[in-house]
Amino acid sequence: MTTLLSCPPLKLPSKFPRIPISIPLKTTTFTKSTKNSSKFTSFSILGSSRNDAAFDEAAYEANRLTMDAIARESMAESSQRVLGASGGNEDDPNAWKWVIRKRVWDFMEAHNVAQFPRPVHHRIPNFVGAPIAANKLSELEVFTAAKCVKVNPDSPQKQVRFLTLSEGKQLLTPQPRLRTGFFSYGRPIGLDEKLKVDLIVIGSVAVDPKTGARLGKGEGFAELEYGMLRYMGAIDDFTPVITTVHDQQLVDDIPVDKLLIHDVPVDIICTPTRVIFTNTSIPKPQGIYWEKLSPEKLGQIRIFRELKKRIERETGHKLPTGPSEKLPPTAQQKR
Repeated sequence: MTTLLSCPPLKLPSKFPRIPISIPLKTTTFTKSTKNSSKFTSFSILGSSRNDAAFDEAAYEANRLTMDAIARESMAESSQRVLGASGGNEDDPNAWKWVIRKRVWDFMEAHNVAQFPRPVHHRIPNFVGAPIAANKLSELEVFTAAKCVKVNPDSPQKQVRFLTLSEGKQLLTPQPRLRTGFFSYGRPIGLDEKLKVDLIVIGSVAVDPKTGARLGKGEGFAELEYGMLRYMGAIDDFTPVITTVHDQQLVDDIPVDKLLIHDVPVDIICTPTRVIFTNTSIPKPQGIYWEKLSPEKLGQIRIFRELKKRIERETGHKLPTGPSEKLPPTAQQKR
């Protein structure tokens, strides 16, 4: 089976169905600071004006990269342990994903299509042409029609975040490692927020253009973010999910039958050279799967602990928890 695809240009439909918006939103407006172009000092979100807070993108990015660097060491150990224990057997429920991830990471580094931060192993890899892929995304009708866009915080999607703001849209971004949930450039988003997300942009390590099957870097935060938004009623099955990747991140050997219930498929793939509509038939997650969430991961993410306590208090029933796991050192930070 071919492992890295070189897909021919696809004939694209002229339109992608618009998603109905059930909750009206006011768009986010922003003013760039004249002293520091990475700060946005004036914005209005959901009708609530905030001029007393500034979002420092440089500090946010530095914090994210620092936490990633710490976590990457543990993720590398975990992947080596899984691959070593399985002897490279792709029938192992965990090993096959790491086989594909490692192949893509190795290829990107060996062929110099990786961009800073490097090495790209155990990251959502930044790639040559990421801004071009972002520009292609911004030309799609689902983006131009969207009022609120959720974008992952990783380096290759930086241009997507910039374009979202520059088009006057509301940008929803998770805090690094989802410690306290989401914020909309300076304004925390609570669990009771009346929010409608029109489009989700997600990072990927590998993605299959024929099925929409996707692999992230292996920590599961994208799935948790999706589940949380689903619980809040901010998204549904019809909310488009888009990823931006390099062409060499396109693969054809992600076995759909081995995907887990919380794995998030993608509807559209944007690369520096093309836009691919996957027409995926893979079911999207329906919410938070507590039986998959380990006690250690739950202890790392405050907003999920709060949500779990709330649901248990309101229902009078104890929610299940997943099996124990070894977490990256970031889980040991004081909360």
